[in-house]
Amino acid sequence: MAPKILMVCLGNICRSPLAEGILKSKLPKDQFVVDSAGTGDWHVGQLPDKRSIAIAKKYGIDITDQRAQHFTAKHFEQFDFIYAMDMSNYKNILQLAPDSEAKAKVKLILNELFPNENVEVPDPYYGGEEGFENVYQMLDKACDVIAKKIK
Repeated sequence: MAPKILMVCLGNICRSPLAEGILKSKLPKDQFVVDSAGTGDWHVGQLPDKRSIAIAKKYGIDITDQRAQHFTAKHFEQFDFIYAMDMSNYKNILQLAPDSEAKAKVKLILNELFPNENVEVPDPYYGGEEGFENVYQMLDKACDVIAKKIK
């Protein structure tokens, strides 16, 4: 069975769509399922932020097939690994976990690079293009580690 990985941020339009697209680009399509969601439901059904689309495109990744979805408890049943972008979303995800087995699936994504340091991926939404570039670079490095781990 293909490992299933879910990337989670707040609105599912900036960080988690980038993380989804980046990780998908590093894994064989037929052997893994990668998706993303947001703990907030404001943007459900919308495309990723145009700045996330642009930065992904700059690196040869197309994320325009993605649509924002809301993270719910059902995602614990559907996914093997759940990566949160920051502590706030990490805590929100854990609040929905039905049991300790579900909680064990949840990790802060940058802990893959900086174990147990709880470094957060900053939300670039209210900043400029530079913030999206920085987020892309962080996620690209974290996804390299994740891809090597689960291949």
